[in-house]
Amino acid sequence: MRRSRLATLGLSLATSLGAMLAFAVPAQAAATDRYVALGDSYASGVGADSYTTESGSCQRSTNAYPALYNANIKPASYRSVACSGATTSDVINNQLSALSSTTTLVSVTIGGNDVGFASIMTTCVLQGETACVAAVQTAENNARSFLATRLANVYNGIRSRSPSARVVVVGYPVFYQLGTLCAGLSATSRAKINEGINLVDDITRTAAGSAGFTFADVRSIFVGHQLCSYGTKWLHALNYLNIGISYHPTAAGQSGGYYPVFRNAAG
Repeated sequence: MRRSRLATLGLSLATSLGAMLAFAVPAQAAATDRYVALGDSYASGVGADSYTTESGSCQRSTNAYPALYNANIKPASYRSVACSGATTSDVINNQLSALSSTTTLVSVTIGGNDVGFASIMTTCVLQGETACVAAVQTAENNARSFLATRLANVYNGIRSRSPSARVVVVGYPVFYQLGTLCAGLSATSRAKINEGINLVDDITRTAAGSAGFTFADVRSIFVGHQLCSYGTKWLHALNYLNIGISYHPTAAGQSGGYYPVFRNAAG
């Protein structure tokens, strides 16, 4: 009996040790990475506070998912050039130069400003339901027309400069939980905004797949933490005192939502 128990204990310890080693391998591999983060305000960390002085109006936060990856995983090198307000053209013209042939990991969140996220939300808040639905529909039409091509241009630029890098394309959270009592925008406006975000994410996912990149989908992890949900909010609602952070992830949204999804996708 004692031998049996000892054998069982030994097997259990061996299994546990094997599991620990299995989880340790990705972290050890990631520690050798040369990581560059690209993108817009969702990648720079607008709304997450603790902005670095060097980033200026780009508002790169130490609480943003790329910075959290750097702090926790400690890759061999790290640089974020993500910038508030960036479009796909800005990434191509101002950010891709941060990449090189030695870059081994790239993250990018981009596309929302190409279809006018900020102006759409302004229209929805100030002009009412009819104007809101029309603005989102126009953005959806534009997204179907040109977003995939613009994303492909970004992805081709990444691959050209860093041919051996693992590239993770990180999407956007859907803003609203529907079917709850919620002040502010009408239920119709909220549903239409969600529809537009889902379209952008779906186009981005397809474009990332076509490029051979990994798409990190944050939509499901934000469920229960969206605006109009009953859980802890991971997104800023409209903030008249600081308009720029409206509809952006909080520090908790970056750490509890974006970071684990990116960490898992980065490998």
